Amino acid sequence: MPSSRCWYGIAPGKAAVAYLPIAVDFQSPGSQPRPVAPLVTLHAARRAFRMALADSIWLETKTTMPKIALVLTCLAMLAAGSSKPRDLKSEVEDTMAREDVRAALAHVDSDRPRILEEWKRLTEINAPSGKERTRAEAVRLLLKSCKLDKVYYDETGNLVAIRKGTGGGKAVVFDAHLDTVFQEGQRIKAEIRDGKIFAPGVGDNTRNVEALLASIRAIDRAGIKTKGDLIFVFTVEEETNMAGARRFVSENLARIGQYVALDGGYEGLTYGGIGINWYKHHFIGPGGHTRSRTPPYSASLPLARAIDRIYALELPKDPKVDLNVGMLGGSEVVNAKAADAWFTVDLRSTDQKLIDEYERRIAEILREEAARAGVQVRTEVIGEKLPAAQIPGNRESFTVRMSEAVHQAVGFERVPVTATASNNANVALLAGLPAISTGCAPCEGGHSAGEWCWIDPIYRGIRKLILLEVMLAGLNPTE
Repeated sequence: MPSSRCWYGIAPGKAAVAYLPIAVDFQSPGSQPRPVAPLVTLHAARRAFRMALADSIWLETKTTMPKIALVLTCLAMLAAGSSKPRDLKSEVEDTMAREDVRAALAHVDSDRPRILEEWKRLTEINAPSGKERTRAEAVRLLLKSCKLDKVYYDETGNLVAIRKGTGGGKAVVFDAHLDTVFQEGQRIKAEIRDGKIFAPGVGDNTRNVEALLASIRAIDRAGIKTKGDLIFVFTVEEETNMAGARRFVSENLARIGQYVALDGGYEGLTYGGIGINWYKHHFIGPGGHTRSRTPPYSASLPLARAIDRIYALELPKDPKVDLNVGMLGGSEVVNAKAADAWFTVDLRSTDQKLIDEYERRIAEILREEAARAGVQVRTEVIGEKLPAAQIPGNRESFTVRMSEAVHQAVGFERVPVTATASNNANVALLAGLPAISTGCAPCEGGHSAGEWCWIDPIYRGIRKLILLEVMLAGLNPTE
């Protein structure tokens, strides 16, 4: 014990099963208590408290701090040290029992026919990246029935709807992208059979556009008031360069507290973003007729050799690296040697260092095959590189833990929580925002003509979304 008169207290330690007792020194008048020496056991510290409160072990002190203030200080330290982690699932379950939240959740079931009809109708409005306005207008008209404080288009074409809170926190953004991967002019007809809905784009991402609309209606009808603002953003160009999310986040960063991207998934969520690099590699040669005296090989030969070598690369599994050659091109006619033979590479990983490493290895293969065939090589980056978005500690953030608890509360027992988002959540994470991505219905065949979703699960997905909205933005106590 220091010679300068002390009193005993405890403060949290790093041990997993106990708290570290300390002595608190009030040596300097008006100073804050500070730990100076450990006690032997937690039991001894508690015994010291009981004796102190009985006024049996007060030590003389050179300060003028009243005894009662000293006791209260140490009691506060004990309370902080002995507190348990918040049971977030129980918080969600308690919130589900509130009258207003019960009403919102119940509204989903009464709204089922409308939800399915809107889902079908919105799916049939084709919305290629950069050509989303027709679908956006349909969404805007549907929002007219809700009490929203502001609905507008930003300069990128995002449709933004704001529902103001009562105050007490930054805004929570819920983002559902409007665009699909299908070609402009393609006619889409949705078909419902066997408990499923079939159509290109029905899952990615129309299921979540409709889920967000249905959740807005439900909390509106129930009269729910959140503390933080809810900002609903129907974004553009997610499938190409995430331009809509990039613009929205950069212009509104200061007001955003949390970000939820509604895209893939259903039973789980992601809290980190995969890095995504897209390349178009060209081999450039002299070209010519099939029988011409130009060098005997078309530029397509080094292309073929390079692709074969790229696919022979051993890819790490943890952290995982994904690689795909998706598009190829060459001569425009059968009887011409390709003067420009090209192919694309999609390179992804949660580890940015691995992305950089495989970018270098692929570039080396290209240089070697170009030299071997006597042609030139040129590489262009498609869009912008999206770095891996991994925020240290995000897994244990309030946003992620509460989102996990919401999934558990609606009945998902083993919630997959991964760091593998490849959507607009990446943009938010790269801006330093706590963010997740999840989805509202299980679907298969994404990005294909055979895409389909189960219908019944979307109603639980919408209830999950309502709970995410109220738990992340916060609710005022009931009167």
